[in-house]
Amino acid sequence: MSEKHEIEALFENNRQWVSEITRDDPVFFARTASQQAPKYLWIGCSDSRVTPNQITGLPPGQLFVHRNVANVVSETDLNCMSVVDFALRILEVRHIIACGHYDCAGVHAAIDNVMEGPLNHWLDGISELWELNKGNLLEGGIQMAKVRMAELNVRKQMLSLCHTPSIEGAWRQRKSVRVHGWIYGLKDGLLRKLHPDIGSISQRTRAESELRNF
Repeated sequence: MSEKHEIEALFENNRQWVSEITRDDPVFFARTASQQAPKYLWIGCSDSRVTPNQITGLPPGQLFVHRNVANVVSETDLNCMSVVDFALRILEVRHIIACGHYDCAGVHAAIDNVMEGPLNHWLDGISELWELNKGNLLEGGIQMAKVRMAELNVRKQMLSLCHTPSIEGAWRQRKSVRVHGWIYGLKDGLLRKLHPDIGSISQRTRAESELRNF
């Protein structure tokens, strides 16, 4: 298939999708065009195999999504911080999900120290997390270490979320906002809960203690 036809195929896929949607729900686009009212904010990895709406079974309009390499949450990332703030203040979501996945190339790059260019800086936090914990993680061999590191990264990003001004501010105002830490299995398509969800500053403190004892 030529490059032109590869692109045209996407437009044809889009037309087929619209046809299928409107056949089952004729007013779908009219309804979703008027507003979005998602209950969830998903912060996940950019990996093309991990498509949030598809793996959660949610149609457009029900999941607010932010993705980047290795599902990193950093207060210096204005893109991510703006998404969290918008989700809480404007959309009033009540569940924020930090979701990683096994066999994450970003996590592997941080472990193997093969990063170049902007990625080198982007994954600094994961590299530091690996250096702090690799003695314990490597006890089961490098492959198991990569599995556990993917899980540890989710816990770390989950706690980073809990320290953002937007979420901490919501808790201080006694708003019901819960942060969840999940991981997705590429080999079986299943989502797994890695840690009890966090809904207050006191729960965040307990979770941080558990992370230190990982």
